[in-house]
Amino acid sequence: MQNTRLNTLIDRTNRQFLQWSENPWRRLSLIIISLLFGNFLASAIATTTGQRTELDAIAAVSLLTIVESISWLTYGTVFGRRQVAPNALFGQRPIWIALLNGLKLGLVYGLFVEAFKLGS
Repeated sequence: MQNTRLNTLIDRTNRQFLQWSENPWRRLSLIIISLLFGNFLASAIATTTGQRTELDAIAAVSLLTIVESISWLTYGTVFGRRQVAPNALFGQRPIWIALLNGLKLGLVYGLFVEAFKLGS
């Protein structure tokens, strides 16, 4: 790929974000934000599909596909393997895998909460 200004800007921004997210507290805060956004997304999806009952089956199949794809990416591929630092006891997954997994967990948890609300 040609080294354009846009390409350089994107590479530099990505490198700065990865350096910024190496701090454990920042990484944890990003994962918690991802969990909360997944919970919000579940509530938004449940209320939207609840208004239009024709979308229930399509939404269920698409959410199942998304959740299983993220699980496969997180636990079944080379991308999801933990990268072990020289001085660390436990490895860490790449930040984008951890954020996707947090989003998935928040989404599933939010859908369970919505189901309990409908059942009571």
